[in-house]
Amino acid sequence: MMRWTDITVFLILFFVVSDVSGADPTEEFKRPEYVIYRADTPIVINGMLDEEAWKSAPEIKGFQFPWWKSGKKESSIAKLLWDDQYLYVAHVCKDSWITARCKEHDGPVSRDDCFEVMIAPNIKKPTNYFNIEWNVLGAYVDGHRAQKKKHAWDASGVRVAGNYVGTLNDDTNVDQKWIVEVAIPFKNFEDVATQTPPRSGYQWNLNLNRHGGDTNLQYSSWSKADTPAPAFHTPHRFGRVTFSKVPVTKRDAE
Repeated sequence: MMRWTDITVFLILFFVVSDVSGADPTEEFKRPEYVIYRADTPIVINGMLDEEAWKSAPEIKGFQFPWWKSGKKESSIAKLLWDDQYLYVAHVCKDSWITARCKEHDGPVSRDDCFEVMIAPNIKKPTNYFNIEWNVLGAYVDGHRAQKKKHAWDASGVRVAGNYVGTLNDDTNVDQKWIVEVAIPFKNFEDVATQTPPRSGYQWNLNLNRHGGDTNLQYSSWSKADTPAPAFHTPHRFGRVTFSKVPVTKRDAE
């Protein structure tokens, strides 16, 4: 039989562990899923998103704000496509005060309003993942982690182009949005992925994150993290994407 002192210790430990993990013990995590269709029209990386392929791609929305305390929750909408060479990422971020100063590779992009993709290209090795983070000016940083350790890695052939409606780095007026599209060569993941380019039906773990800026830090994600403080390096909480050979403009005919 448990004594009252034993019960008290148990309850204290339970709540301490719950607080450290940041997770609600009553919450059941459901991994979000998304189908990446093939781009069947040429994609020009210019930040315009005016190709038929982008118009036809399904949206990723409903970003989560696990660390929100105050301020406006500004929406983000993302889309993904692929072909034999590239994984394409595009997003539109509502933003009343757009910050963007960094212009160099591996510079302080995280101080700007920025967006990030985290990719674990082998679901049998979920903690072996890559991240690429960019701002609307086209600057980006890249990283690789495996078993919680950082590894030297520079992505090759990444193309980033952005566009915006508003005035950069001026919080005296109200901006509207910023848009970016990115092309990431699959060859960057060939040492970890089971095959590049992936075959139709292959699945990867992936997450999309947004944060930064001088005003109203967003800290939002497609798949909700479970840490008490802002931290996106939570591969056990990434979403799941499935590559489809179906041309995106024909997806409604499936």
